[in-house]
Formats: sequence, structure tokens, C-alpha cells
Amino acid sequence: MKEDIKMDTLLSLSIALIAGLLLILFGANYLVDGASSIAKRFGLSEFIIGVTIVGIGTSAPEMVVSFISAFQGKAEMAIGNIVGSNIFNTAMILGITAMISPLIITKSNLKKDIPLNILVTVLLILLGLNFTFTGLGKDQLSRIDGIILLGIFAWYLWSSFRSDSADDEEDSEIKNYSIGLSALMIVGGLAGLICGGKLFVNAATEIAKIFGVSDKFIAITVMAAGTSMPELATCVVAALKGRGQLALGNILGSNISNILLILGGSALISPLSFTGMSVVDLGMVLTCSVFILASAYLFKKKKLDRFEGIILLLLEAGYMWYLISTIN
Repeated sequence: MKEDIKMDTLLSLSIALIAGLLLILFGANYLVDGASSIAKRFGLSEFIIGVTIVGIGTSAPEMVVSFISAFQGKAEMAIGNIVGSNIFNTAMILGITAMISPLIITKSNLKKDIPLNILVTVLLILLGLNFTFTGLGKDQLSRIDGIILLGIFAWYLWSSFRSDSADDEEDSEIKNYSIGLSALMIVGGLAGLICGGKLFVNAATEIAKIFGVSDKFIAITVMAAGTSMPELATCVVAALKGRGQLALGNILGSNISNILLILGGSALISPLSFTGMSVVDLGMVLTCSVFILASAYLFKKKKLDRFEGIILLLLEAGYMWYLISTIN
């Protein structure tokens, strides 16, 4: 009888989890479309719209899940979601994308995006493990740390505006909607993000309790994969169209935004304890960041092809095996 009740509860929670994720994904889509339409009406260039509204919009699922987790005092979920997303983005999504079509590493990637991705990952580890490295304070992202991360993100946006984007700009088609419809899409998108985020986080928390696993485990696996679906779809489509460099740029931009904007904002809401993060978790996210740089020089120069794709997928598989093997 208890087993039947448990299965019914698990089924209901799984449906709620999927429903929450769908609300998040559709909400992000409508929010981006509505905001992009209004921005275009005010004369903003497609590049600026891409860097700000669309770029941040693809990270909206991670943002809403981590912000809600921070509001609820669930630090492991807020951090685990971002750490897991960055690992999934690089190892799984770039791995799959490289298997479809080689990813050219551009000069812009080598000069700015890849080094910055590595630097912000190292900074996250140093700030989060402050006590471990210095013996001072706590192993957490404080509100001051959050301000630092958000300040760097502001600089990142500013430098993106100043860069020459003509060579890398995608043939995007921003639809023109009426002001009223655009506003409705924005409001509806935000509602979907907030309601879906709460549903997703609460369902994931209850599922973790049923299986007796930590919030971090659910966040770094199920939640991270779920919130990375926009990046997966964008990168696969870009690869199929033979525009792999756009896929690489999307992932690098998403990973940088995840750390600077989302964890920065989450820490500002509530300090995030790093005690639930293991050396393997943080080492894996750093390894993935460094691997892209290494691929530009150690293998086929300035390219991620199927060989590197296989290595990335094996890294993801090995990490998943580690997580499953450490479940108490």
C-alpha cells in the first residue's frame, strides 16, 4: 500500500517537474520575443538585442530556478544548478554539437570568451572556498561576492557592446509585434517563468526527499539538464546549419552569464554556502572550461571536432558515474 502511494506521489511530482520546466521554457521564449520586438521598435541593433535580451533569455531557466532556490534558502540547489548547467553545457551539449559538425574556435573566442570563461570559473571557486584557501570567513558566496560578480558582468556587457560583431552576427529574424501584444508576451513570459520555476524547484525538492538524495544531486543532474534545454536546442540547430561557431559562442556566453549574473544575483539575495560542493564538482567545471582552450592547441588547432566531442561526452559520463556512485 505504501509503495503504491509512493509511486503515485512520484508520478505526480514528475508531472509537476515536467510541467514546471515547460512553463519555464515557454515563458523564456515569449519573454525574449516580446522584449526583442519592443527593443527593435526603439531602434536597438540586432547585435545589442542578441547580447542582452536573447543572450540573457537563454539563461532565464537557470536564473529563475537559482533565484527562487536562493529566496527559499536552498543554497545547494542554487549553486548545484549553475555548476551542473555549466558542466552539462560544455561536456554534453558541446560534445553532441561537435559530433554533428566541427566547431571553429574564432579569434574572439581565444582572445576574450574562453579566457574569461576560465577566469570567472576560477574566481567562483576562490570566492566560494574563501575559508578553505585563506582561513578567513566562510566557504560561501557572500553578498559582497555577489556585487563583485555582477560588476564584472556589467563590464562584460559593456565590452560586448564595444566589440565589432559583424562577422559573428547570426541571420536573426526578430518579429515585429504590436506594443500591446509585446507587453502581453512579456508579462505572460514572466508569469510562466516565476510559476514554472516555483513548481520545478518544489517538485525537484520533494523527489530528492523520496529518493533520499541531496538537493545538490537533483540540482546538478535533473535540474541542470532541464534548464539547459534552450542551449541544447540552439546549439544543435546551429550545428545542423553548419554554423558551429555560433554554438560555441552561445555556450561560452551562457556559462559566463551563469556565474556572473545568476550566481552573483543569487548571492545578493541570500549568501550561498559552498559546503555541499565537492572538490570533484568544482574541479569538473574548471576542467571543462580549460579543455576548450587546450583543444585549440593540443589537438586540431582552433577546432572542436568529433574526437574532442567524444572526450567531452566521456567526461560527462564519468562525472555522472561519480555522482551516482557517491549516493548514500
